[in-house]
Amino acid sequence: MVAVVLCPGQGAQRVGMGKDLAERFPEARDTFAAIDDALGVPLSRIMWEGPEDELTLTHNAQPAILAHTAAVYAVVRDRLADLRAALGHSLGEYSAYVVAASLTPAEAAVLVRRRGELMYQAGLERPGAMAAVMGLDVSQVEAACVEAAGDGIAVPANLNAPDQVVISGDPAAVARAGEQCKTAGAKRVIPLKVSGAFHSPLMAPAVPGLEQALAAVTFGDPKIPVVANATARPVRTGDEARRQLAAQLTAPVRWVEGMQQAAALAGGGSFLELGPGRVLSGLLKRSVPDATVHALGTATEVEEFLA
Repeated sequence: MVAVVLCPGQGAQRVGMGKDLAERFPEARDTFAAIDDALGVPLSRIMWEGPEDELTLTHNAQPAILAHTAAVYAVVRDRLADLRAALGHSLGEYSAYVVAASLTPAEAAVLVRRRGELMYQAGLERPGAMAAVMGLDVSQVEAACVEAAGDGIAVPANLNAPDQVVISGDPAAVARAGEQCKTAGAKRVIPLKVSGAFHSPLMAPAVPGLEQALAAVTFGDPKIPVVANATARPVRTGDEARRQLAAQLTAPVRWVEGMQQAAALAGGGSFLELGPGRVLSGLLKRSVPDATVHALGTATEVEEFLA
């Protein structure tokens, strides 16, 4: 089938994720085992048994979500003979490179675990905050951030939908920006439970360590275009993949533009959200209303798709 793959990001994790896939499909079971071996950590046990506070730690949640996506892809890969593109939200961009055969699941899991460690450390060095703004467009949120910044930083970090933008930065500046957004007519401003100000300049201390980790891995040229978060443009070489994954730490996730770019590459094909949850399916419908999308995360959903 003609399709584009969507790969979810942090926040989609939940205890029990992927267990039914491992029980039902050998390909999924092998994927989880390979990632456990590469990490030297029983990640699959944490995914399936918890506790939740251990799973939600950034350096566990990120590889867990990638592992779930990679396991689904391993099962359905042979049915996806005409993939046109892949894109992933934040850490999901690494999953997209697995789909594009630029990285193996084990290589990608090691990278995102290191990424999670570096992001967590950056958050300890300079605590940050994030908040989701509902009901304003990007230009209004940008204006609120500029007005609120003062001696701190507040920036649009995730451009998720035409009327949903996540802001990120210093806690006081993010709080001020949230109040400015409410004054400008935002329907809701929701503080997010995060360990740092992701996709903002506050993540700069994590960049050198991530660049070092990326340089140590051989990236193949993607077999299908991967739409980068930082540019919303297709990536077609391994060297460019490295550059984009490093840039992504401090750059906003241009998700609306990315989905529109992917829809153009798909030429009317379907979208498949692989991994936990249906968040990206909902965002897609708000940016590309005529798109057809299927969420494949549970064993039941995968079995119905294969049938």
